[in-house]
Amino acid sequence: MPLSPSQTREILAQIDHLPRKHLGQNFLVDANIVRKSVELASVAATDRVVEIGPGLGTLTRALLSTGAQVWAIEHDPRLAAYLRTDVMPDAGGRLHLMEGDALDAPRAGLATNEAAAGFKVVANLPYAISTPWMDSMLADPLPQHMVLMLQREAADRYAAAPGSKQFGAISIFLQSAFDIAPGHKVPAACFHPRPDIESYLLNLVRKPVPYLFSPETKRLIRACFQQRRKQVSSLLRGKLPDDGQSWISTLTLEGLDGRARPEAIPTKAWQRLSVT
Repeated sequence: MPLSPSQTREILAQIDHLPRKHLGQNFLVDANIVRKSVELASVAATDRVVEIGPGLGTLTRALLSTGAQVWAIEHDPRLAAYLRTDVMPDAGGRLHLMEGDALDAPRAGLATNEAAAGFKVVANLPYAISTPWMDSMLADPLPQHMVLMLQREAADRYAAAPGSKQFGAISIFLQSAFDIAPGHKVPAACFHPRPDIESYLLNLVRKPVPYLFSPETKRLIRACFQQRRKQVSSLLRGKLPDDGQSWISTLTLEGLDGRARPEAIPTKAWQRLSVT
């Protein structure tokens, strides 16, 4: 069972820890949401699971209860010490805990060869690192499945459709590699301390044939969205050998032309863009 708000407050007092807002330390205290996270990811005893920011280990314990192996990374030294003392002894050697920054170790220490054999991610992802962390995960080997607790704003941006204001480079990169399955709304009351915003469980399933952009192409697409009100013919001028005209000519397949703005161009069209 997850810790109740009163139990969470008691443990935080015992370890002399005040939740740090800039690290997104809002601790999950709702049993239904913990169960839903594990269920959406279909976590089984044979799975390797990466968790980011385990905090007091509420979700960690639920993942371990399935029999899965869990790789977790915790940035806060006090919380990492608590996990080593209160969670690891009961984990039967299945909790691999790393103390550090998830941007430096996005797979929480899971080795590349083990990741290549298949892994999942189930995490309450801090808002401050959500996009750079997500970007780092969009590389081989890709997780089979990710269930991520995110601020609703971030979830909407990742799932945004072309033509919307939220649609951007990260939407393109993510939706090229993962299908967005039904998720779950998470009210602020499910956390301690209670955040000011609504959260969402984003449910991502790896595509049968995922598409990954080259680093150079990703840089160009990001640059285009930094000036998203300009026409793509203007944005690509001087950036590609033919000023992007060969790619722009393919936009007719989408009923578009060089006057289109980046947010109007669908993901499949961006996949035809290549920087060589």
